[in-house]
Amino acid sequence: MATQRVQLPDVEKLTERVIRILGGNPGKFTLQGTNTYLVGSGPKRVLIDTGEGKPAWISTVQKVLADEKASVESVILTHWHPDHVGGIKDILQLTPKPTIYKNSPSDGQRHIENGQKFEVEGATLRAFHCPGHTTDHMALVLEEEDALFTGDNVLGHGTAVFEDLPIYLKSLAAMGKEVNGKGYPGHGAVIDDCKAKISEYISHRETREKEVIEVLGRGTEGEGLDSMDLVRIIYQDVPENLHFAASRGVVQILEKLAGEGKVHFHDDANTWSLNRKAVL
Repeated sequence: MATQRVQLPDVEKLTERVIRILGGNPGKFTLQGTNTYLVGSGPKRVLIDTGEGKPAWISTVQKVLADEKASVESVILTHWHPDHVGGIKDILQLTPKPTIYKNSPSDGQRHIENGQKFEVEGATLRAFHCPGHTTDHMALVLEEEDALFTGDNVLGHGTAVFEDLPIYLKSLAAMGKEVNGKGYPGHGAVIDDCKAKISEYISHRETREKEVIEVLGRGTEGEGLDSMDLVRIIYQDVPENLHFAASRGVVQILEKLAGEGKVHFHDDANTWSLNRKAVL
């Protein structure tokens, strides 16, 4: 989630083996649009993600392939969200028809094993299962560049949403050990130092957790706040139209703290309060 975004071109050759093609679906949560990547330098390439199926996107992909004198040999999907898999039907109309790979695949797709390698001329990709944003989420190490396609676990701008905070933090820590180079995110600009960005993400989550504890601690013993109360206090600098999305992250923090015995949930009032003895 980000409050600002830089301008990105629809197509950009980032390195000799990586071309970014925007999905043509800019928005509040997709930023400049979903990033899809054509990877490799020879006549057969790998495509990472397929956008959400905008006609302009597949037209752009076809033009890039013609310019590169290349075809898509395989498609790797980082996760199941519609803005990453919506263009599959269009890609399957290409000739020759590419093979689709995904963790927990749908019919007609092939499963991705953790550590599985995909090789084309100029590029070797190693799959890395890192649940958090979704349970099926995969990142891809680009071995020739010591770089990481981060999917939606780490973005080029702002912070990411996640389904399970403890699992997400564990995945971030593991991702930070995989590479020392750039990050190619599912949304937003290229990350110059992926390891540093991941450390920043972990630190940010720790800061938010401390803020939740501090805000709950301002009240009297047993006094509770609901998640939106916390959002309005902690996210004062974030536009109000993003508060609902922020509340999902706050609830995840609260659930993590509840699992650690640091907060209580009050079903009758749908509020949370601090377990002061546990955080002293």
